[in-house]
Amino acid sequence: MEQEITQSSVKNEVWEWAKALLIAAVLVFVIRYFIFAPFIVDGPSMQPNFKTGERLIVNKIIYSIREPHRGEVVVFHAPEGKDYIKRVVGLPGDEVKVEGDVVSVNGKALEEKYIKYAVDEMQNNGGIYNTGPNFPNEMVQDGKVPEGSIFVMGDNRGNSKDGREIGYIAYDKVIGRADIIFWPIDNISLVKH
Repeated sequence: MEQEITQSSVKNEVWEWAKALLIAAVLVFVIRYFIFAPFIVDGPSMQPNFKTGERLIVNKIIYSIREPHRGEVVVFHAPEGKDYIKRVVGLPGDEVKVEGDVVSVNGKALEEKYIKYAVDEMQNNGGIYNTGPNFPNEMVQDGKVPEGSIFVMGDNRGNSKDGREIGYIAYDKVIGRADIIFWPIDNISLVKH
């Protein structure tokens, strides 16, 4: 009789563990594929704010609730079949113009606090920060952001393949918003938008 109780309690224990592991696996799957995703920064295009090798958590659900805002850092599927990280500069209907270090949206110079120090430092040394192409240009000739799309730029303007070359990014290509830097550990922080 005691052996039957022991076997029964072992079976119950195994069954409880199996259920707990199954629930955990389902939760991990749902969170990973529908709510958050990891992303590894690859390349210098977002310096000085993001560095190669940093690992981020991307909020995949936010743009199901609302559209991107100017200044947010987004991860998206680029036309080359690779995922890029860039900053939203232009929204649907905006007229975007880039001339040297000045980015204008609807005729007003954009205040870009996230790169102000780098721009000022370069200009104080007699150079310009944006050594990349101006916009519109021969690659993307229309400066008006179409409906359902955004215009993005890298923070490292002279070393970024961004909207000036690849054009506008449709909402359905946006994976999500970069929200947290979680690696390296000594650099854990919320992403400043």
